[in-house]
Amino acid sequence: MEKEKDYKIELPERSSEFEGVGSMAAGAAYKTALVSQVQNSPVLSIMSYCMASILMTVTNKFVLSGYSFNLNFFLLMIQSLVCVMAIQTCKSLKMITYRDFNMVEAKKWFPISCLLVVMIYTSSKALQYLSIPVYTIFKNLTIILIAYGEVLWFGGSVTGLALFSFGLMVLSSIVAAWADIRVAIANYGSDEASSSLAALNAGYLWMFLNCLSSATYVLGMRKRIKLTNFKDFDTMFYNNLLSIPVLFLCSIILEDWSAENIDRNFPEDKRSALIFAMIFSGLSSVFISYTSAWCVRVTSSTTYSMVGALNKLPIALSGLIFFDAAVTFFSVSAIIIGFLAGLVYAVAKIQQSRNKTQSLPTTSSQDRKD
Repeated sequence: MEKEKDYKIELPERSSEFEGVGSMAAGAAYKTALVSQVQNSPVLSIMSYCMASILMTVTNKFVLSGYSFNLNFFLLMIQSLVCVMAIQTCKSLKMITYRDFNMVEAKKWFPISCLLVVMIYTSSKALQYLSIPVYTIFKNLTIILIAYGEVLWFGGSVTGLALFSFGLMVLSSIVAAWADIRVAIANYGSDEASSSLAALNAGYLWMFLNCLSSATYVLGMRKRIKLTNFKDFDTMFYNNLLSIPVLFLCSIILEDWSAENIDRNFPEDKRSALIFAMIFSGLSSVFISYTSAWCVRVTSSTTYSMVGALNKLPIALSGLIFFDAAVTFFSVSAIIIGFLAGLVYAVAKIQQSRNKTQSLPTTSSQDRKD
């Protein structure tokens, strides 16, 4: 019987190459951990969402009222075009995913895109005539229309606390309107007062139409999403893509494309700034969609609703800081009342969702017997 041979495996000595690979792996792990920490940071997501909302509102106000801009449909078309290009680029880089274009789904979604065009157009016209604080306060009235639309069409309910918040919203709107009317009455009889009252009347009319169209859009989209099972970026893609041809036709047919009006809308000394602002506002819409989804993911829908209510205050204040909005006792009071109304409504929705959760049994009585 042969004697078993001993085998010896020689390992290479540890070289600097292995140490380099180890340090690279450690560096990659650190970067991955840092990115994960940023992506899951509640504070960063909330701050980003608030900043996106302020940027979008201020940029639109800058374009629409800074230089007597009247090509609103063209502005909206550029925003939609930039938005589609941005999310398509993100999809190509595998940063986000959404459905490919489908003609059957597009035909079903087209009425929603038309409603979006009406909503955004009336919003831009209201923002053209009204200050940001007044616009933000009146926007709260849309919540009332949506709430009662949900009661009629989706079997929703309105609690006592929600009704109280609606009362505060109406009160803040009355105070805001009185603040504007009071300034116009103080100069009654002058040409400036007449033009100011005419602008206010036009602004409030567009704001009323915007509240109606916004509520119709939100309720219609909610019903359509249930049927199509669209996700956030699916909705964003179809909304913006399908609105481009509608906006293009509206701009060509309804807006003045004479050389004189183009020069008036894009003065040579401000042309670059306006074009940049238009592109930036389109990117801001992408930023809002992303940050809102980010905020919900890393916090909760409860926190998100609270942030939405609290966000009214910095948006309204941005109008006082960046634009020539009158700072009076009534205007400040309207902002505070509107802010409280949004806060009370958020609390009401939180309590309502909590009560629904508590009322749903986890196991049946038969299961307990078994």
